[in-house]
Amino acid sequence: MSPGDSSLILRRRYAALNRSALREFVAILSRKIAKGRPFDTLITGDGELQALNRRFRRKNKPTDVLSFPSAVPELLGELAISYDRAREQARAMGHSIQQEVCVLILHGALHLAGMDHETDKGEMAKAEARWRRKLGLPAGLIARTAA
Repeated sequence: MSPGDSSLILRRRYAALNRSALREFVAILSRKIAKGRPFDTLITGDGELQALNRRFRRKNKPTDVLSFPSAVPELLGELAISYDRAREQARAMGHSIQQEVCVLILHGALHLAGMDHETDKGEMAKAEARWRRKLGLPAGLIARTAA
């Protein structure tokens, strides 16, 4: 499969998001981080993220990004992102919702690639910082929680 096989699903029209730019961003991550393996990204609201978080993580609250690694080696997996959380976090951080969604996609893609900032002694934090610089993104999730 090629990076072009990655999909971007928006549950509704989000005026603050440039769909074609997000598709290109996902394709870049698929090539660079996922070594050509596609992944799917769903952008939806807090309600759906809360339902997924409750079902798969036993946490009954909305969250910003969830990652679901694939059992099939040719596919990286799936991401679910809350537009509502992205909007609030973008406002708090002083950057655009588009940038925040990209930060969340990057964070989730690193998880799909097998990284885990809770157990890897800083490897994911370093990778996230390196990719943020390369991609021109603002502070990532790990850097924010460390600050």
